[in-house]
Amino acid sequence: MTNIDIGIIGGSGLYRMDGLEVLEERTLETPFGEPSDPYVIGEIDGVRVAFLSRHGSGHRKLPSELNFRANIFGFKLLGVHTILSASAVGSMRETYRPTDIVFPYQFIDRTRHRPDTFFGGGIVAHVTFADPICTAVADAMAAAGRKAGARVHTGGTYVCIEGPQFSTRAESNLYRSWGVDVIGMTNLQEAKLAREAEICYATMALVTDYDCWHESEEDVSVEAILGYLRANAEMAQKILRTSIKDVASRKRDCGCRNALQFAIITDPAAIPAGVKKALAPIIGKYVK
Repeated sequence: MTNIDIGIIGGSGLYRMDGLEVLEERTLETPFGEPSDPYVIGEIDGVRVAFLSRHGSGHRKLPSELNFRANIFGFKLLGVHTILSASAVGSMRETYRPTDIVFPYQFIDRTRHRPDTFFGGGIVAHVTFADPICTAVADAMAAAGRKAGARVHTGGTYVCIEGPQFSTRAESNLYRSWGVDVIGMTNLQEAKLAREAEICYATMALVTDYDCWHESEEDVSVEAILGYLRANAEMAQKILRTSIKDVASRKRDCGCRNALQFAIITDPAAIPAGVKKALAPIIGKYVK
């Protein structure tokens, strides 16, 4: 492992990290295959940071093609204790306008085809996931956003859909009836796996559109999304840069840090040796 405190996952429109003094690019192998891209490792204000482009250089991977397990496992190998995620989302509320930034606290899962646990193959674990976001991290990022002059919203629910197609109008209206605040395609699996890896996780959701529910706005399109992402990119970078030092130095007194303590149900003697070895970076402090 490497002593790197903060991991950053850049989504659509955020393929690099400005202000990062790059030291190296590192390609990692994991028991779950290859991460989306090499990790760009460097420093921001004296804090060691690892940046990963979620969809790969050039945006090559669909949301359903992302190797979420390899991405998060790679951060664990690097010693990361907190992940800051940024992604494009659609707004499900009139008051959440394009270029607004939302720090959701909750998720609803509408995906179908994605591996989203490190466990199985002879080991069973059930982590608590009632509160999927590390709110201390989210709140620190939100404070940085407000200080920078962004229009920021804290709390609420992100519905994660399979994609790559956008929602039907019927689905969009259904999600609004559930009280959903934003809609996206990537963050839920990251949050689940980060919790299993005992890594704090928060997401910065960059609003680019009103999905397709809004009667007076155009339906969501890639052209519109890219336009708003360009407008949001500078602010997103600023929020990440200015919040990293506070996030890295905070006292980790949240439940994320020991989420696996009582989650592993399998008798250690019954766990296959190969599984113990493969998952050692995650389970090693509980299973020898």
